[in-house]
Amino acid sequence: MATMTVELVSPEKVVFSGEATQVITRTLGGGEIAFLPGHAPFLGALTENHTRITLADGSVLDVAVHGGFVQVSGDTVSILSDVAELAEQIDRGRALTAKERAEEILRKEHDAEAVAALSRAHARLNASGGLGGASGSH
Repeated sequence: MATMTVELVSPEKVVFSGEATQVITRTLGGGEIAFLPGHAPFLGALTENHTRITLADGSVLDVAVHGGFVQVSGDTVSILSDVAELAEQIDRGRALTAKERAEEILRKEHDAEAVAALSRAHARLNASGGLGGASGSH
């Protein structure tokens, strides 16, 4: 099966580098997009989302990506993000608390910071098992 190189980089470190058969992420204003080996060159801005990287062995790497850019060039998909967290690094309890706090603020008033916090919490929860998923059960 054809593969491509995937590089997931944040300012602090290389979060992931390896071979994959597919990457699904979400672009700003464009919805979800899937990249397969041989994809045409592409550059897009990312929104907070649950990115899924299907590895060469068929397993899926779940990542919470908080903005940034995705670039496809040749057989390489590069995701450059201010913050990217692998599912196993996410503290689900903390993410649930942040989600609830943001929702409480938004029930009273529109607050851009609360909207951003809610988006980050959703990305973390989706990447780590879904909004209703049990923690540590995979």
